[in-house]
Amino acid sequence: MRTQIAIIGGGPAGLMLSHLLHQAGVASIVLEQRSRAHVQGRIRAGVLEQVTADLLRGIGADARMQREGLRHDGFCLAVDGENFRIDMAELTGGKHVTVYGQTEVTRDLIDAFASRPDELVFEATDIALHGIDGSNPSVSYMKDGCLHEIHCDYIAGCDGFHGTSRASIPDHVGRAYERAYEFGWLGILADVPPCHEELIYSNHARGFALASMRSPTRSRYYVQVATDEKLEDWPDPRLWDELAIRLGPHTAAHMVQGPAIEKSIASLKSFVFEPMRYGKLFLAGDAAHIVPPTGAKGLNLAMSDVKLLATALAARYAERSEQALDRYSEQALARVWKAERFSWWFTGLTHRFPGMSSFERKMQVAELAYIRGSSAAQTVMAENYVGLPLPG
Repeated sequence: MRTQIAIIGGGPAGLMLSHLLHQAGVASIVLEQRSRAHVQGRIRAGVLEQVTADLLRGIGADARMQREGLRHDGFCLAVDGENFRIDMAELTGGKHVTVYGQTEVTRDLIDAFASRPDELVFEATDIALHGIDGSNPSVSYMKDGCLHEIHCDYIAGCDGFHGTSRASIPDHVGRAYERAYEFGWLGILADVPPCHEELIYSNHARGFALASMRSPTRSRYYVQVATDEKLEDWPDPRLWDELAIRLGPHTAAHMVQGPAIEKSIASLKSFVFEPMRYGKLFLAGDAAHIVPPTGAKGLNLAMSDVKLLATALAARYAERSEQALDRYSEQALARVWKAERFSWWFTGLTHRFPGMSSFERKMQVAELAYIRGSSAAQTVMAENYVGLPLPG
């Protein structure tokens, strides 16, 4: 089998990259090791920057987002239950974010393959990359008990943090930068109306909490927990009670409780791998970087990666030059590190860290008070939250 670009990973990054390449007349095949049902059922983030929404619109996969997505012009910060609002639209010249679940984004991107189903392969196991440091790369995989091989010009590794793409790069070639956090997020998804029309990020003496949503009838909440916490120790009533305390009495008065349709604990990590290219292999999304979920940058960073990569690959075939590809890693990392900085800073601003001293707590409170009273500080926060512009 032969194609121009072999894409490893059928999550939002790999799917979007394939659609963008198709628009540019560049052929690709997407390999995903999981089943379609598994990929479409994964519960992930749900705040889309304008870059991401524009990409969905540009490939014609935005119909449901337009109907069901929630436009948010601001968000709230809370200190021990007292809220204040960051007016993103006012501070950034009308920019906003769209609340629309990553699960729905993935479904829309998969549905957009209806006219070219042969270019998306689910349940492709034992994926292996070959010849990525030479001129004739290829990818092998197993499907239905048979070995298959794809010969290609380039490989895009969009297969996440634990995927085979980054693991195929020799240890001496790249460098990983990592910060593991000493706590996690316990999340609950419930079919109840949101307690507030916008997201609330709460810094409380008992720990961080987030009130979010997926739709007008589906809510998503999180509380900060220790890394050794177990789900069985958090029955629904205990979690709702803790949310009410951390979000404060005003917000709790508008909170509707209901049974969890999904509940999980996620660890928090900041991670960047450099460079994002090795020979004929290009990394994008979680394969190259992870951010803590504070500020919802993970999916959006992946989308900015594939936009840059698709543009560079299209230029390669249109202009017969690798100049844009040679700049891909540097350009992508420039945006990645700024998003990493914001997510790291926002996490530090809103969470209680183990062993945090009374002085450090006072510094958090003072910084939040400064943001509340400074339009300049709020502008910096709003600009980062809605998403920084793509380079170039």
